[in-house]
Amino acid sequence: MDIVIGRGKTARRAYGIDEIALSPGVRTLDPSLADTRIRLGSIDREIPIIASAMDGVVDTRMAALLSELGAMGVLNLEGIQTRYDDPEPILDRIASVGKSEFVGLMQELYAEPIKPELIQRRIKEIKERGGIAAVSLTPAGAVKYSETVATAGADILFVQATVVSTAHLSPESTIPLDLVQLCQEMPIPVILGNCVTYEVALNLMKAGATAVLVGIGPGAACTSRGVLGVGVPQATAVADCAAARDDFERETGKYVSVIADGGIITGGDICKCIACGADAVMIGSPIARAAEAPGRGYHWGMATPSPVLPRGTRINVGTTGTIEEILVGPAKLDDGTHNLLGALKTSMGTLGAKNIKEMQQVEVVIAPSLLTEGKVYQKAQQLGMGK
Repeated sequence: MDIVIGRGKTARRAYGIDEIALSPGVRTLDPSLADTRIRLGSIDREIPIIASAMDGVVDTRMAALLSELGAMGVLNLEGIQTRYDDPEPILDRIASVGKSEFVGLMQELYAEPIKPELIQRRIKEIKERGGIAAVSLTPAGAVKYSETVATAGADILFVQATVVSTAHLSPESTIPLDLVQLCQEMPIPVILGNCVTYEVALNLMKAGATAVLVGIGPGAACTSRGVLGVGVPQATAVADCAAARDDFERETGKYVSVIADGGIITGGDICKCIACGADAVMIGSPIARAAEAPGRGYHWGMATPSPVLPRGTRINVGTTGTIEEILVGPAKLDDGTHNLLGALKTSMGTLGAKNIKEMQQVEVVIAPSLLTEGKVYQKAQQLGMGK
């Protein structure tokens, strides 16, 4: 039901991940029986977790490690890796600069031109390491470099911006990206995002997307909601876009995966996103905490270095374990940020969900006290969920 804000303006109530909980049903199953596999185009993954295309999260080595573990990492083709032949000294500078100098330094470093030959090299490096070459471009970048990506042998292309739509108006001097043409002409699966509404998600599916990314502003390092005032809380956004997926499948027989992107920190967050309808999740800061991550314990968003309007910041996430411990365990922490796959399988067992499709059907309840009820000692002592 709409809520009246004032005369002439109503609003729909939307819910974030922290405001909901999952209610057990009448059946349980052993976690070892839970099937968590996802398929994107011709690519099968055991772990429905995708590492964000952020320079502090994924480099060629991390992309290969994630592939080896059964997940996937996406390389930002408009970041440090494709602007500098040797990105290591640049990453050292980003990690060492103070807060007041950070934005200026980022704008300076990202002013270095993107080099098509480095796009080709990075894709080749991932493939040589045995990894899945999943790469990301903005819509403007896709206009310039999609052919380079295809000829370099990438496996999957993510086209990402704060909001991507099929009804984009551009100045006469700018050639807009034709999403339908891109999806038709690329020899690899194309994933489009980001979106947060039923209508836009449905239009991206009609354009030929293999999957859509859902989420505007919930990311740990993202400031889009503060800068632009734009966004929809993630639980509602995922549910709305999942409804578009289901309707699209009924109409066409084609299944387009929904990937929840942003605001996902713990195993519980992953479980709740899937229960709201997601097929997989894209996460950044949890992976940035891995010892193998390129960010040296720091994490920053893709829009952070914008020369005109930065919409991200750098956060210190620290280093808490290896990527293997974070993804598949054994967990060294008790706050839900280690062994994310184990958390998903255990939750599915508790809820009686044998696979992702059944997990999408579990009962969801509104639970504003979920993170605080009975947790007074944890909060006071900064333990577990009170950290």
